[in-house]
Amino acid sequence: MSVEKGDGVKVEYVGKLTDGTIFDRSEGRGPLEFVAGGGQMIKGFDEAVIGMKLNDEKEVTIPPEKAYGAADAKGQRITVPLTAIGDDGNITIGAPISTGTGQIGRVIDINDGMATIEFKHQLAGKTLSFWIKVVEIKKKTTQ
Repeated sequence: MSVEKGDGVKVEYVGKLTDGTIFDRSEGRGPLEFVAGGGQMIKGFDEAVIGMKLNDEKEVTIPPEKAYGAADAKGQRITVPLTAIGDDGNITIGAPISTGTGQIGRVIDINDGMATIEFKHQLAGKTLSFWIKVVEIKKKTTQ
């Protein structure tokens, strides 16, 4: 039995940058659970589990375009009044801005009392490497 699109899977994993730095792992948190091919994961990770069998392990390298996008790609942008940011409106272009939910953005433009902030994933532009082990497969149910 191998993983097909739409199956529920649980995987153990370790995510590394090309220099070997570990940026994420399932160890200590339990397996990661998601629907294979369901768009819940980065595209390269989603594609990597398709075809794997229970207890299969593999190492995959995922380029930026199948991970978090190119470093120069546009991120999500919002425009807010400078006064909403705080800091008494003393914000400069390039300044990091943190939201209440922990997202980090950068000010990319200031015009007429408004700041445009761009949010990109911190791993944008990075090639990622993952060790993946499938520890559970729940076959999709057909109706």
